Amino acid sequence: MTPKLRCVVVEDEPEARANLVSYLRRDSGVEIVGEAADGPDAVERIDSLLPDLVVLDVQIPDLDGVAVLRRIASRPEVIFTTAYESYAVTAFELGALDYLVKPFGAERLLAALQRVRSRVAPAGGAPSAVERALATAAPPLTRLFARKGARIVPIAAGDIVRVEACEEYSRVHARGDSFLVHVALKDLLGQLDPDRFEQIHRSHIVSLDAIDHMRSVDDRRLLVTLRDGTSIVASRSGSERLRRLVR
Repeated sequence: MTPKLRCVVVEDEPEARANLVSYLRRDSGVEIVGEAADGPDAVERIDSLLPDLVVLDVQIPDLDGVAVLRRIASRPEVIFTTAYESYAVTAFELGALDYLVKPFGAERLLAALQRVRSRVAPAGGAPSAVERALATAAPPLTRLFARKGARIVPIAAGDIVRVEACEEYSRVHARGDSFLVHVALKDLLGQLDPDRFEQIHRSHIVSLDAIDHMRSVDDRRLLVTLRDGTSIVASRSGSERLRRLVR
């Protein structure tokens, strides 16, 4: 008799979590062994219960989904869920992991379970989903994916001129165009190469290679002019970081 897949569900919205549990219970080969609503609780439950599978929301309180994977000692299989398709594409690169975009139904989740079963079967030491997730999400990004109309297009990190905050999203300026990605500026910064990109203001990241020149606007702040003609007044802390680069 094939052992059941022992599963932990991580989702901060109670109704969404209840739906996930209900969907999973339609598969007689799955056993729900635990639930969690935030990152620290997820880490504790995963490492204490040692599930075969974690259904993990990317955006949860206190620690996001990738941070949870970095902290756990165990190595379960993973199905990510997210409210933002572009966030999943950007964070993990297209096709790198199983991920479900909300809202989704039972059929979509059960189909993902079948792919998980094929990976749980002995595979000659193949890397676990957690190892693949961390390898894919580990900075620095060499490319990200963004929506442009009905298309998903790749953007090489080397083509990025600047990134500006756009509420909870980021607008990436590259190749003479702009692309909205469903990732917060601070999250994107953590994945960009720190030797090539600098946050010069709470709302702006710039490519150091794209800077044309800088000049002082007062005794603490610099005006940064990029090769595309954009000018940004760096914050005091951002100006200090830039000054340290040329000392």
